[in-house]
Amino acid sequence: MITALLLIPALLLDAALGEPKWLWSRLPHPAVLMGRLVGLLDNRLNQGSHKRGKGAAATLTLVAVGAALGIGISLLGPVPSVLVAAILLAQRSLVDHVRAVATGLQTDLQSGRDAVAMIVSRDTKQMTESQVARSAIESGAENFSDGVIAPAFWFLVAGVPGILIYKMVNTADSMIGYRNDRYLEFGWAAARLDDLLNLIPARLTAALIALTGWCLNTLPEIAQDAGRHRSPNAGWPEAAMARVVGCALAGPRSYDGKLQEFAWVHPKGRKDLNAPDISRTITVLWQVWGIFLLVTVALAQLF
Repeated sequence: MITALLLIPALLLDAALGEPKWLWSRLPHPAVLMGRLVGLLDNRLNQGSHKRGKGAAATLTLVAVGAALGIGISLLGPVPSVLVAAILLAQRSLVDHVRAVATGLQTDLQSGRDAVAMIVSRDTKQMTESQVARSAIESGAENFSDGVIAPAFWFLVAGVPGILIYKMVNTADSMIGYRNDRYLEFGWAAARLDDLLNLIPARLTAALIALTGWCLNTLPEIAQDAGRHRSPNAGWPEAAMARVVGCALAGPRSYDGKLQEFAWVHPKGRKDLNAPDISRTITVLWQVWGIFLLVTVALAQLF
């Protein structure tokens, strides 16, 4: 499996370098370019009637562009393929952002709020210490699935076209996959395709997290908790992380000044959380990354 052989240096490069500011302060990050394309399609097509059909056409356009670019890059040889994969993985940057929340909380509560506001969309101004820590842990678990495991999985399956298609769709979902008046119809296709592409990676992430905490026997309970989550996929890594860290996740939170009564994930877990719980989450993220790297090495050897 050539993709496994190429994924090994990509994983290592991402873990070592992350997203160097000296580079991305001079060049637009590929995720930024993807966002611009999504924005262009949104501005051009999201109007008038037949919005669901237009949204589907926009999503197919993103898939086609990702596939064409991926095939073209693949033809250039292994080095460009490795570099693209490394750029589109997010292990180091994710860990850095989550660690910043722990560091902030260790300084004072407001610093923790400021740091967590960089990685979540919920209201942060009135958060308690536990709410800040919980938000960081949830973000770490969910984004590890769709920022590391899912793109790596689709690279293994389909090489550079696979990872580019996944990132195109995932970017679209983050921008137009909302259930509001503007995007309920237009963003439907992007949101559903993103759900489909994350179906296996989210459950794989949950199993790997449970494995690091020696709690694979709780997978039925993890599945039950995942079903309570508002997302068909995000609940899986969150439910697994909640058991490994020993805490309750999700639950009520505020968006745009309105309290949303979401169900708790692992409600029997601790609700009084702090910076050490975030640090424990970071340790788990690296442990799971290490296991995934070993699996990738094994695949490269086998095939």
